[in-house]
Amino acid sequence: MTFKSKLPTVGTTIFSQMSQLAAQHQAINLSQGFPDFAPDSLLLQYLSDYSQQGLNQYAPMPGIAPLREQIAALVQRCYGRAVCAEQQVTVTSGATEALFVAISAVVAPGDEVIVFDPAYDSYAPAIQLNGGTAVHIALNAPDYRINWQQVADAITARTKLIVVNSPHNPTGMVFNLNDWQQLQQLVLQHNLYCISDEVYEHMVFDAALQLSANNFAELAQRSFIMSSFGKTFHVTGWKLGYCVAPGALTAEFRKIHQYVTFSSFTPAQYAIAGMLQHQSQQVSGLAAFYQYKRDQFASLLQGSRLQLLPCQGTYFQLADYSAISELDDVAFCRWLTTEHKVAAIPLSVFYNQPPQRRIIRFCFAKQSDTLKAAAEVLCQI
Repeated sequence: MTFKSKLPTVGTTIFSQMSQLAAQHQAINLSQGFPDFAPDSLLLQYLSDYSQQGLNQYAPMPGIAPLREQIAALVQRCYGRAVCAEQQVTVTSGATEALFVAISAVVAPGDEVIVFDPAYDSYAPAIQLNGGTAVHIALNAPDYRINWQQVADAITARTKLIVVNSPHNPTGMVFNLNDWQQLQQLVLQHNLYCISDEVYEHMVFDAALQLSANNFAELAQRSFIMSSFGKTFHVTGWKLGYCVAPGALTAEFRKIHQYVTFSSFTPAQYAIAGMLQHQSQQVSGLAAFYQYKRDQFASLLQGSRLQLLPCQGTYFQLADYSAISELDDVAFCRWLTTEHKVAAIPLSVFYNQPPQRRIIRFCFAKQSDTLKAAAEVLCQI
């Protein structure tokens, strides 16, 4: 039996490949973006308690009411925006599901969608599956700032949507006030929609303002805003996220969401709701927690030949390895994993047309001992 693939150029993601290679060679895994430390013990206790109470069946399709109410309270607390938990908040099986559903809700065959490279790898396939075309705008080292005039020039009569990600994976760039204002102006001027991928929203460093599409009323009225409890509470395997959008967009979003996952892991929803209600300081303290790890990792690598690029947010650190090797970044990451037992991610895989740069990405969401062990190896290369 033969068939024509809808994604003929897509294979296993680089994240899976590098994690598998790391496991195969017993390497320190700084590639895939997940913590190697345990989540808060209270969160795990909540999960156990709610599961043993029998809350193990289907949750309501939009998510349980207590969690949606806590999400609305979190948005109000962080950004001063009042959202309706009933009509504007949907719990999803991870932010990647939310991204796919939102793209499916607005993108039709022939539409163009602006994305910024290096970009999270789920954007373009979701656009392609819905008949759209991804218009890639490349961001450049070392700071990866957006040239908004370049964005304006890329908008055509077929442009439907702009996808933004701040704090930005993989570069660690964070939007400033001007970025959000420029984005809002273009969205309104050209009658566009926006997807704001904010899964690292609580990881903004160096006392910078934590800004969101939620802060800009007119932009928010045309936006799907996504975040991830997996990132916030160190439980990426729970695959629990959410989408905030105006009522009309949420209604369309839920039409698709109900046929993708219908509902998400029930006891985890209650557990996260409990944490947001009773342990909100874990959210507010996340920036300081990861800034410490960023600074620790940078300090440990001072004796290496790697050149670290600016990191304003997320839990990722880019590094230029030009002083070490002339290998391309994919080959270098494989060499680093197999020969030196430290796994990283090549930056080129996040681009449609990769620049000729020797830059890789490390994840520093790791225990101090893990970071020390990795840095000791990297400093000897």
